[in-house]
Amino acid sequence: MACAVAFSSAAVAQAQWPERPVRVVVPFPAGGATDLIARVVTQQVAQNLGQQMLIENKAGAGGTIGSGEVAKAAPDGQTILFTTSSTHAISPHLMPRLSYDAGKDFIPVAHVADAPSVLLVTPSLPVKTVAELVAYAKANPGKLNYATSGNGTIVHLNTAAFSAQAGIEMTHVPYKGTALAIPDLVTGQVHVLFDSLPTGMPHVNSGKVRALGVTSEKRTTLAPELPTIGESGLPGFASVTWFGVYLPAGASPALVERVNQAFNQAVQSPEVKASLAKLGVDAAATGTPAQFAAMVKADSARWGNVIRQHKITIQ
Repeated sequence: MACAVAFSSAAVAQAQWPERPVRVVVPFPAGGATDLIARVVTQQVAQNLGQQMLIENKAGAGGTIGSGEVAKAAPDGQTILFTTSSTHAISPHLMPRLSYDAGKDFIPVAHVADAPSVLLVTPSLPVKTVAELVAYAKANPGKLNYATSGNGTIVHLNTAAFSAQAGIEMTHVPYKGTALAIPDLVTGQVHVLFDSLPTGMPHVNSGKVRALGVTSEKRTTLAPELPTIGESGLPGFASVTWFGVYLPAGASPALVERVNQAFNQAVQSPEVKASLAKLGVDAAATGTPAQFAAMVKADSARWGNVIRQHKITIQ
């Protein structure tokens, strides 16, 4: 009887979630992409639920510090992790001594948004399509290099996957952020860069660099004039940085479903979609926790293969 009463009380509490302000941990610095996206979405969640959602930035070690903290939190829905593919699909393959197990210490709850990248080339390169870039690289082995925001970053992994599928080789030139690489791309000191849409497209629009395609599976509404890389000669190539919500392991199915519904509802708001578009991301379609989990699993397997194949490290 006592167990039944306890279960009933828990079910009531979950149905009434949230009864007090919810702590939303963003494991990246304030003002960064993940933080800005989290603030747009959680503000709408808070408005819909009539309860505060308090953003707490716990940055460090590529998002793994804040993620590790949430992994140890009580699974009562009062602490939520708002994160990206970096912490759950990439870092586990690059950082073997993580303070958390991405697959066991969390429950995937909701897929919120996707940020595609754009393939940029220096304007002095005589190519205007992905197919022409691949043909040029094959005809001029060893002549092309590519910029990234550092070893093991999504920019690095995107280029490694692209090069492998295209059957080309380029020299890696790591920078401390893509913003530092843009001036060298403009002048032709580096030739290729996969950049985020919001930071890359202003340079395209000004004519300083050339865009060849986007990494999304379908053409993005953020730059509908650009073809996908998949439709430009590399069938099946697709890569986005996803953003999503996790609860600590142990959260009940009822609570997971309620949080999922709250975030799905917020993301489908026209105002949220418009705000996300201004940040250079596409709002995700409504989905279940199981669908989000399957997507993360596939993404993690893919990046794990790329990291092993290219012997990528962050040392």
